[in-house]
Parts: sequence; C-alpha cells; structure tokens
Amino acid sequence: MSFRTVVITRQSKISYKNRFLVVKQDNDEKYIHLSEIDTIIVDSISVSISAYLLKELSDYKINIIFCDEKHNPFGELSSFYSRHNTSKKIREQFEWKKSIKDELWFKIVENKIINQASLLKEIKSSKYELIISYITEVTIGDKTNREGHAAKVYFNELFGKKFSRNENNDINAALNYGYAVLLSTINKEIVSNGYLTQIGIHHKNEFNPFNLTCDLMEPFRILIDRFVYYNQGRIFNTEYKLDIVNIFNGNYTYLGKKYVLKDIIKMYVKNTLDAMKDIEKYKGFVYEG
Repeated sequence: MSFRTVVITRQSKISYKNRFLVVKQDNDEKYIHLSEIDTIIVDSISVSISAYLLKELSDYKINIIFCDEKHNPFGELSSFYSRHNTSKKIREQFEWKKSIKDELWFKIVENKIINQASLLKEIKSSKYELIISYITEVTIGDKTNREGHAAKVYFNELFGKKFSRNENNDINAALNYGYAVLLSTINKEIVSNGYLTQIGIHHKNEFNPFNLTCDLMEPFRILIDRFVYYNQGRIFNTEYKLDIVNIFNGNYTYLGKKYVLKDIIKMYVKNTLDAMKDIEKYKGFVYEG
C-alpha cells in the first residue's frame, strides 16, 4: 500500500528505473519504490522530469503536485484512465438529481459545521454555542447560507476579528498550501472513482476545474485550520510545509475506527459518491483527532 509523500525542494533530476523513482541531486542518488509512494510534491522549478517517469506515475495512480517559483501549488498530474468504466460514471454524474445533490450538500455543510464547532470547543471559544446553533438551522441545499455565517464566526475566533482570507500573510499562505494539498488528494480519489472534478453538486463556477472537489473537501478543512491555529506566529517556510504535508499521515477516527488520513479520504470520497445513488450511504468525516 502506498503511504509516502515525497517532497522535492531543490534542483534535481527525477526519473524512472526498474519500478523505482530515482532522485538525483548533485552526486547523490535516492531510490524509492513506486509502490510506496502516494504523492510527490515538486516544490522547485529547478527540477527536470523524464516523460517515462510521468507515464509510470500515472500507471501507479501516484499524485504529483507542481509548485511555482513562489513555492505555491499550481498544478497536478491526473490520468485519463484511472478507472475502466469512466464513461459510464460520467454519464451518471450528468444525471445526478438536483434533490439528491441538495440533500448531500446539506449533509456536507452540517458535517463541516460540526467539525468547526469541535475546534472552537477545543480552544474554549465563547462562540462554540453559536456555531452549534447553526447546525440545527441548516436546510436542504443550505439556502439560508449557514455555512457562510458559521465560517465568518469561526475564522474570527481562530485568528481575530481583523483577519481576512484575502490578506497576504503567513497564516493565509499556510492555509492555502494545506487546502491545495487537500484539494489535490481529493482530486486523485474522484478521478480514481471515474468522475469529473469539474461537475460539482453545489459549486458551479465555470472557471473552477475542481467544483466537485471543493464540495467534498469541506469537512476536512478543519484539519488544516487546526494546525495553522496552533502554529500562529511561525514563519511559513519549507519546514512548515513539510509539517503540513505530514498532517495527511496522521491518524484520525472515521466510522468508529482509526485510520491514516489518506485512507479516510479515499473511503470518504467513495462513500460520498455512492450516496448520489442512495443518500443513506453518505458517511461524513467528523473530526475526533
């Protein structure tokens, strides 16, 4: 089972040899078997990659994320052939009923707010009861936008009332990096299940290639938020990024059992997509640490 996240942060040449990823840096060579790798993050624009390696990474369904000159994720590699019946799955996706999509979005929003409330309770916030009250006010399709109201209260409690997600600072840089890795991880699972990331259940932005991913990732944002909250004042550097990546190797409770987060995401995505046929199959992620 793949479990490693490989992060490449300086000038390198990466290639393929006998089922191994080969990383050459100066006079040093490292070999990692592809079966052990879940994700590769190329956090440097001074990296050369062989085309044959990219083909093998696609065959092994290994997620590869590329970062720009500012070390922010900007793209990823995704296979065209992650599932044998992709065409059938996509036809089903276009036929998803609005009533089921609205009910599923209701469950996702409810789940997300429960997780936000858990963090506010953990930090002993006085707004915990207010966030809890929003849970009972969520309607089918969240037409009253309880998600938006909860988010405003939630972020103000975590990072102060003057905090804005539009500011250029270390907190937002860390949040954005963590969300980008989360988004890419969920992209991989959506594609592996044969669906398009562009066609969402709630998000519908024509300029967003990840509408479905943005829907499904909502309950998991808490894990990034929590880590960044406890690391306020820290400079956003390479070490910080590696610590964020390591969140995905942590153990959390899902359906009453402990799993590595990457495995939880895999199960959650499949369960949620299966719920488009039977809404009772939806199994959300409630953060328990």
